Parts: sequence; C-alpha cells; structure tokens
Amino acid sequence: MGTSGSDKGGKKSGNRGGGFRKKNTAKGNSSNKKAALQKSTNPNVIRLNRYLSNSGVCSRREADIYIAAGSVTVNGKPVTEMGYKVNLTDEVKFDGRVLNPVKKEYVLLNKPKDFVTSGRNDRGHRTALTLISKASKSPLAPIGKLDKTSTGLLLFTNDGELTKRLNSPKNGLRKIYHVELTKPLRSADLKRIQEGLPVDEKVVKVQDASFIDKAPKTEVGLEIYSSRNNIVRRIFEELEYEIVKLDRVVYAGLTKKDLPRGHWRYLTEQEVINLAMIQ
Repeated sequence: MGTSGSDKGGKKSGNRGGGFRKKNTAKGNSSNKKAALQKSTNPNVIRLNRYLSNSGVCSRREADIYIAAGSVTVNGKPVTEMGYKVNLTDEVKFDGRVLNPVKKEYVLLNKPKDFVTSGRNDRGHRTALTLISKASKSPLAPIGKLDKTSTGLLLFTNDGELTKRLNSPKNGLRKIYHVELTKPLRSADLKRIQEGLPVDEKVVKVQDASFIDKAPKTEVGLEIYSSRNNIVRRIFEELEYEIVKLDRVVYAGLTKKDLPRGHWRYLTEQEVINLAMIQ
C-alpha cells in the first residue's frame, strides 16, 4: 500500500511539477515573442539597405551590393553585414557623404478654390495641407504657391533640395493655366500678351496664349515659365481684365489627368525622375 501510495503521490507531484514548468515556459515564450515583436516594429530602427533607399541613394537591392562592398559606414565604422539594423539617430555615410534616412515623398494635389497654400490658418482659412494630411507622416511643404481663389495643380514634398531648385527664379517651370475673364478678351490684347507685356516695367514672356477651342472669348489658355508671384493675374490686371477663374492644369510636366478636384496622388517613379532632371 505504501509503495502504491508513494507511486501515486509521486505521479501527482510529478504532474504538478511538470505542469508548473510548462506554464513558466509558455510565459517565457510569450514574453520573448512580445519583446521580439516590439523590437521588429520599432519605427526608429530600420535595416541599413532601407536606410540607403530612403535616402535616395539607390534601391534596396543595389544598397546590398554597396554594403557588401564596404561603401557604407555606421558611426564611423564600415558595415558589410546583410540585414544590419541601424537607429535613425546613427550617422550613416555612403562614400563619405552623410545620408538623411527620411524617405522622400511627392504628393500632387488638385487644389479646390478657397484653400490657402500656406500651412498657417490663423485667420480661419482652410489650408491645402489639410487635404493631404493622410498622404504622409512626414511634414510636407508646397513647391510654389497658388492663391486662395486659384485652383489646380500643387506639388508637395519633403525633398528640400528639389524644393529649393524648383523654386529658384532662375529655374522657370512650364505651367499652363485656364483663365476665365469677366468680359471677352480683345484680339489686340491677346496679341500684346503673346508678344510680351511689361508688368512693373519688366516684360513677361509667355510661350503661348490662345482662346480655348469651342469656348467663349472670355476663356484663354496661357503657357508660361515665369516664376514671378501671381504673374498671370497681374498680366490681365495690366490690361484691365478681371479674372473669374484661374486653374493651373499643367505643372512641370504633371497634369490633372484622373485627378478630380480636391483629390491627391503620389507621383510615379518616372515623374520623380523627370523632375530631378530639371536643371
């Protein structure tokens, strides 16, 4: 009986012990998985090849080649390990040049009327930035401006270098506007615009100006490269015309195709390349 009781007790004891150990192991595995998940989803830690890709140096696949070749350093030390992870606060260099890990983003908006371009709305105005608020977690800024009453294409980006280059007065971009006036435009005034009209004692050259096909003479198409502020409005004000509608339909090769008013889209890779080629 004693032996039997001892066996029975041993089995119970063993079961308790085994169950206890199993429970601890499960807890340990759960904790480890949770820690691993938190580590893998840490937004401040990314793979080195993605860091290079976000910086605009190359694609991730090309980045692996450069990393293996020893062209990349992290905090002053060469790194050749595939899958190596870095903090966003680390200093990463490619061929001696410090990189910025923030992914460059480009968003094209078809701006509606009565939205200001600036990010500040301290006067109670609606801002165009609110329309693209879900496009990026990074702060985006417009390249160029459209006044409150104007509509049409407006490009936003966090690419400071591109913004500076495209905003430069020396680098006029091709823009096409659809203009609607309160009264018909006289043919003589259209010719004056085509030949170059002085505005503030400086001639404004346009690439093309013409009436819109199958539309009243109050509607005009204007192609221009000038980067002067509100220059289209000022051209018509000089000729004593009032603009009812000013819509930018083409901007630096970008169009409103399949982009309804008030909507936005990301630029394609080819469109970004085309903008980068503008000197």
